[in-house]
Amino acid sequence: MKHSKLATLWVCLALASAARAQTPLPAPGFHHLHLNSVNPDAAIDFYVRQFPSTVKSSFAGLPALKAGNVWVLFSKVKAAPATEPQTALWHFGWHVVDEHRSLALFQQRPDVHLLPLYTTDEGGTVFVSSDTWPGFGGSLGRTKAQIADAKAKGIQPTHGAGFGYIEGPDGAIIEYQGNMPVERFNHLHLFQKDPFCAQLWYQRHLNAAPPAVGSQAPLTEANCKVPRPEISWPSLERGGMLRQPAGVTFSDVAITWHVQQNETPLAPSRGHVIDHFALSVADLDTWMAKLHREGVRFLTKPSRLGDTRGVLIEGPSREAIELVEIK
Repeated sequence: MKHSKLATLWVCLALASAARAQTPLPAPGFHHLHLNSVNPDAAIDFYVRQFPSTVKSSFAGLPALKAGNVWVLFSKVKAAPATEPQTALWHFGWHVVDEHRSLALFQQRPDVHLLPLYTTDEGGTVFVSSDTWPGFGGSLGRTKAQIADAKAKGIQPTHGAGFGYIEGPDGAIIEYQGNMPVERFNHLHLFQKDPFCAQLWYQRHLNAAPPAVGSQAPLTEANCKVPRPEISWPSLERGGMLRQPAGVTFSDVAITWHVQQNETPLAPSRGHVIDHFALSVADLDTWMAKLHREGVRFLTKPSRLGDTRGVLIEGPSREAIELVEIK
C-alpha cells in the first residue's frame, strides 16, 4: 500500500510539473535600463533637469533615476563607455507634453547638445521631425522619390508633434517626442539584423504579445526575413536611414527597432553606454528553466541584485537582457 501511495504521489507531482511547463508564463514587465557612466551622479542630475517627471534615487545599492514605474540604473566606470561599434541598443526616450516647448527649453541650456535631423542627403537640417515634410504611407520618413513628390505638391511641414534628439551624458542618445498627455519614459529603440525575426524571438521566448497587425499573416521562420527598405529622411545621419519598424511592448514601455543600418554585425552591448535592459518576472527559476529548454543563450549565472536576483540572457542581435525577480 505504501509503495502504491508513493507511486501515485510521484505521478501527481510529475503531472503537475508537466502542466506548469505547458502553461504559458505571463509576459514580463519592463523594469530598468542600465547605463554605464564615468559620473553617475552628474548624469542623473542631467536627466532630472531635462525631464522633471524623474527623480534621483537608488536601487540595489546602485545610483538610479526613477522615471515613473521605470528605473534607470547606473554603473560607474573609469573610462568613457563605448559608443562604437554599434550595438543593438541604439537610444531611449521620453514622451513630452509639448515638443517645441521642450526644444525651446533645450536651446536655452548650455549643457544640452541638440542633435540635428538631416532632411535630405544634400544637408538640410531641423531639430524636430515635424519641421520638415511629414512621413508617407505610415512611415516616419520619406524616400528621395517621396521627398520630390512632396516638393512638387507643395506639401508643408505640420510644425506640430514630432520627435527630436539630444546627446546625453557619456554619449547616450535621448529621444523626446510629443505632444503627449504626460511626460514619461516610454521607449527603448534598437537595431536588429532581421526586425520581424527579432519580433518572433521576443514573442516565443519572452512571451511578448504580438502587435495588432490587422490581417497580416502570423510571423514564422519562413516569412520573417524580408528585403531591406529604401533609405529615408529625416535622419540623424546625412545619408538617411533604413526604416523597417517592428517591436514589442512590456508594461507600457515600447521596445521598438529598425533594421541595422549596414552589413557590419552588431556588437555585444555589455560595456557600452547602454549596457542592457531588464524585465521583471515573478519566478526567476521557472523562467530560467523555460529559456534553457528553448536554447536561449545565458550571459551570466543568477546573482544577487540587492534583495532580489537577476540573470542576463542574450537577445537575437546580441543585446543583453536581464531578468529580475520581483515577487
